[in-house]
Amino acid sequence: MTPRDWNLPTLIDHTVLRPDATKADVLRLCREAREFGFVVIFVPPCYIDEAVEAVAGTKIRVGIPIGFPLGGHTTATKVAEAIEGVARGAKVLDMVINVSRLKSGDYDLVRTDMAEVVKATEGAEHKVILETCCLTREEKITACRLAVEAGMDYVKTSTGFAAAGATAEDVRLMKETVAGRAKVKASGGIRDWKTTLAMLEAGADRIGTSASLKILEEWKVSLGMRH
Repeated sequence: MTPRDWNLPTLIDHTVLRPDATKADVLRLCREAREFGFVVIFVPPCYIDEAVEAVAGTKIRVGIPIGFPLGGHTTATKVAEAIEGVARGAKVLDMVINVSRLKSGDYDLVRTDMAEVVKATEGAEHKVILETCCLTREEKITACRLAVEAGMDYVKTSTGFAAAGATAEDVRLMKETVAGRAKVKASGGIRDWKTTLAMLEAGADRIGTSASLKILEEWKVSLGMRH
């Protein structure tokens, strides 16, 4: 497929997760999703009620982060977050992997951490954020393997709150490692169409960004749809 064949808004998770985001920002995100055709939005868990209400009657799914942004929560805490989120209307859960336990070699615990969230919220879509900038190449491979074993639907590059975000190299490695058993979401530092295109060409199935409108505008310009 070429960029002209993509329905780009449907590939983007339209996001507002910065700590100073207000209720007005969240409601604006919901309006933008309805106007521009985004099918997934991500909001802070404290605004899930407002977001669900704002997109009621549409195909837009509301997503929230779990164990965000560091991943060091206990499994019970992550499970509780996930259960409450789904009960309030969340359809998509992006959970931060336990980076510290992964780097400590506690692989069974890391796998169980993910699997318990998946088990507790059947029917939701589950992504796990690896925070790739904190991991070695082998740790990224191991994390992808554990995510697949835990039943995750996606592996995701980054929270956007660490030292660095997504790279095309990491997306390619993750895509190769999951080998069709999960999908790949690129997120963190994706703020323009050029970077978005590089991620999609590297194999990303979804893009997470707060710069969605800018990316759409640049995409349309690249296709000659705007001048």
